[in-house]
Amino acid sequence: MAFVVVNAGDTVTLRKQHPCGGSDWAVYRVGADIGLQCATCGRRVLLERVEFERRVRDVRHPAATSPQGDSCQNEGS
Repeated sequence: MAFVVVNAGDTVTLRKQHPCGGSDWAVYRVGADIGLQCATCGRRVLLERVEFERRVRDVRHPAATSPQGDSCQNEGS
């Protein structure tokens, strides 16, 4: 079984909607438990990693530039 790679700052979509109607969650804590905050109403929940991996449908990582990519671009200029 493959593990879901998730970091603080990622946005995830879970299989079931939250009662407020939102299905997107922001990850704010990673460890034995995964801390999630509803993108619609702001409610915070903790899910055990096993439960989180069972419920997750999609993980979206923020678009950030890597330090290596920036240094390579500066050298060529």
